[in-house]
Formats: sequence, structure tokens, C-alpha cells
Amino acid sequence: MSEGLVLIPTYNERENAELIIRKVMSLPRDFDVLIIDDGSPDGTAAIVRGLQAEFPGRLFLEERSGKQGLGTAYLHGFRWALAHGYEYVFEMDADFSHNPEDLIRLHDACAYEGYDMAIGSRYIQGVNVVNWPMSRVLMSYFASWYVRLITGMPIRDATAGFKCYTARVLRAIDLDSIRFVGYAFQIEMKWLAYQLGFRIKEVPIIFTDRTRGTSKMSKGIVEEAFFGVLQMKVGSWLHPLKPVGRQAGDAHVS
Repeated sequence: MSEGLVLIPTYNERENAELIIRKVMSLPRDFDVLIIDDGSPDGTAAIVRGLQAEFPGRLFLEERSGKQGLGTAYLHGFRWALAHGYEYVFEMDADFSHNPEDLIRLHDACAYEGYDMAIGSRYIQGVNVVNWPMSRVLMSYFASWYVRLITGMPIRDATAGFKCYTARVLRAIDLDSIRFVGYAFQIEMKWLAYQLGFRIKEVPIIFTDRTRGTSKMSKGIVEEAFFGVLQMKVGSWLHPLKPVGRQAGDAHVS
């Protein structure tokens, strides 16, 4: 029986696609994988299709036309996961910056410890980042500090993209209202879950920068996150959410 569905958005990840799929499939627990490919011109989708016969019923592919952004890819995956009845849904990068073995710890935080969302956190125990230049580390670390300052949300790694959601969180969030597509998307999902009163745990991980392929970071993504946080905070004043989580009225972050 599957422990959950791992969503992996791809754009030009030919060098990583087969490796990351095989690694997830080799874990001692069974996780299904959904690749959401944005029309990669390098043939990423063809590699995934070629592996589907080897992993029937566990490896799925959704192909979209053109590069539409990380956030929209995950939203597509969330809807697909809910429609197919998955209880636990994961976000993970294709480039091995997230260690697939940590999927088990994220799953267990939700399935056995009672949390509604588990975040693979680079900053809950110091700074656990490998192979990033110091400028990138500082930008990421202070981005999370900035999010905490503006929102008051006590999450140490607000921009983290390695997460486990329970289906109840994804059903409670109005996915049609999500506005952002880059790193601000990652912040927005955490912010909404926090406002709705869900229990959130930060699970310490070691983040290792990609060794194959090209990073998708851009100036526009950073700017979206900076100004997006202000918009989120103002929006929470204008349109406050009613807590629905088990900690309703008292969101809990560990």
C-alpha cells in the first residue's frame, strides 16, 4: 500500500529524471510518484514514459504545454492527488537537493505524530545547506527571517519546498485562490495552513545543491516572494480565515 504521492515538477530535468524516480522507488516504503512536466524540450517526459511500464500503478505523468511555473505545477498535482484519493501528498525537487530518504520522516510526522503538515527544514537546527555560495545561503536564511517578521508565523524555513501535506489541509485551502507561482507560492501555502489552524512540524533535513542540470532561480522569483509576503499579510487583515484545523484558533508549529 502506498504511503502517499510524491509530486515532482520538471522542466529540462533529463539528467535527473530517471535517477530521482529510481531512488524513490527503491525506498523501503512504497511511495507513488507523479511527474508534472511543463513541455521540457530536452525530452524529460519521454524518459518518464519509458519508465512507466517498469513501475505500473506507481509512476504517473502529467504533461503540460509550456513552462507555467512551479506553483501552478504543484496545484495541478494537488488536484490530481485529491481526485485519486491520496491521504499524504509530498512536494519534492527533481534535482536531489532534497534527499528522497527524508520522505519517510516527513510521512511519519503526519501519519504517526499527528501533524497536518511536515516541512523539510534547512534552518530548524542551524543552517544545513551544502554547496550553496554564501550569498545564496544568506539570501535564503534572511528571506525566512523576513517572512517571520512580517507575518508572525513561527516557521524557520518559510521558503522550503520539501513538504508533506495531509489531504485535509489541501481540501481546506482554496486552491483556486492561490496567487503566486514561484517561491512566494511555498510561503503562501504555509501561511494559509497556519492561518487555518493546522498543526505544522519542521523536520530537520540537509539540503544539497544540484550537481546536474540548471537552477530555475531568477530575479523575478525573488521579487515575487519579497512583495508577495506583504500582500499576504495585508490580505489576512482584509479577509481573515476561520481556523478549521484540530488546533483551531491556536495554530501549532513544532
